[in-house]
Amino acid sequence: MDERGPLTGEPLALDLVNTRPAGPDGRRTDLIATPELLAAWLSLEADRLPAEARGPATAADLAALHAVRADTGAVVDALLEGVAPPRAALAGLNAAQRAAPPVRELHRDGTGVRAVTCRSGPAGAVLAAVFAEAAADLLTGPGAAGIKRCEAQGCVMLFLPAHPRRRWCSPSRCGNRARVARYYRRHRAAPAGSEPS
Repeated sequence: MDERGPLTGEPLALDLVNTRPAGPDGRRTDLIATPELLAAWLSLEADRLPAEARGPATAADLAALHAVRADTGAVVDALLEGVAPPRAALAGLNAAQRAAPPVRELHRDGTGVRAVTCRSGPAGAVLAAVFAEAAADLLTGPGAAGIKRCEAQGCVMLFLPAHPRRRWCSPSRCGNRARVARYYRRHRAAPAGSEPS
């Protein structure tokens, strides 16, 4: 796994917030800073997105998604700190959902009828609505209390652990780094003559 690449596989809302990892210097990098980077990231998430939220990305799509990411991050940070979520962030997530609400359209299916949930509107609004709804589902569901921030030094990634002992965003990223650092600390602290020959 590329440490500079996006971390995917968490709930969609956390995957979105995790598109701003911290580098070794502590500064954040935006993994969806351009329409091209956004399109590449959306292709990684494509199997979890409705058809109307896939496709080429534009600057408008980017702005709408950045707003949802900021609002989701603000609410998650508040929950992790045990304080009330900012009203403005909640209002932003609500507005994003209202801009392209899901509609159950009826279609003929042979001799019967089936309902298909879809959204209409500008692509950026649809994309933002999908991720705002994913944030609403996460933040109001049982998983909200389980969200954790990676314990590795300098890492800001969020995850929802499947196992209560999980401490890192990824065993192959921060887990390996933490184990190697622990190994070197133990062996550096050993007395000079204690190494095997």
